Amino acid sequence: MKMATKQEILDISRLLLQYYDNAVTELNYRNAYELVIAVSLSAQCTDKRVNLITPKLFQKYPDVYSLADASQDDIKEILKSCSFFNNKAKNIIKMAQRVVEVFNGEIPLNEKDLISLAGVGQKTAHVVLIEYMGANLMAVDTHVFRVAHRLGLSKDKTAIQTEATLVKKLQHNLHAFHQAMVLFGRYICTAKNPKCDSECFLQPYCKSSDSFKAR
Repeated sequence: MKMATKQEILDISRLLLQYYDNAVTELNYRNAYELVIAVSLSAQCTDKRVNLITPKLFQKYPDVYSLADASQDDIKEILKSCSFFNNKAKNIIKMAQRVVEVFNGEIPLNEKDLISLAGVGQKTAHVVLIEYMGANLMAVDTHVFRVAHRLGLSKDKTAIQTEATLVKKLQHNLHAFHQAMVLFGRYICTAKNPKCDSECFLQPYCKSSDSFKAR
């Protein structure tokens, strides 16, 4: 697979940021507490599904203190339509307990402390910091990974390696680029039947045979 040239990277970046001007997450949240939970729940689960689940969760458990004392069975019942709900129920309770015990009830807004919370890995921490703080970070989910490879921005085998490559190549406006790539991958450069002819404004830069098969 051919890799994108420096000029192509500049063009791709410009077009994505133009098309998805001021893009933000599609997860619904009102504060850092709700955002951390929503992003954690979205792993292997659609944002649409998470947004159906969280209103009841946040109504019943509006802060880390109430969630820290929650029954795991009750949380599991609320999350039951979410993938891996058993582990996610356990993790968000443990997350809340640590925030209460170690961080005085305030969600920490730095990568090191976020990653110390149950169920929060590097990708989740980066997504939270990108969305809540506008941090110049990259997070690679399945959409970003797919788009990066189809556009020849990366040929890495893992999400972490892909993230490092994107950071090196793009350098600036990473938060905006991340949001744009997520939306582009979710609605246009989809895993199956990508909208190559009908909607893709980056087709001239595509390095993937998938786009040709779909035409």
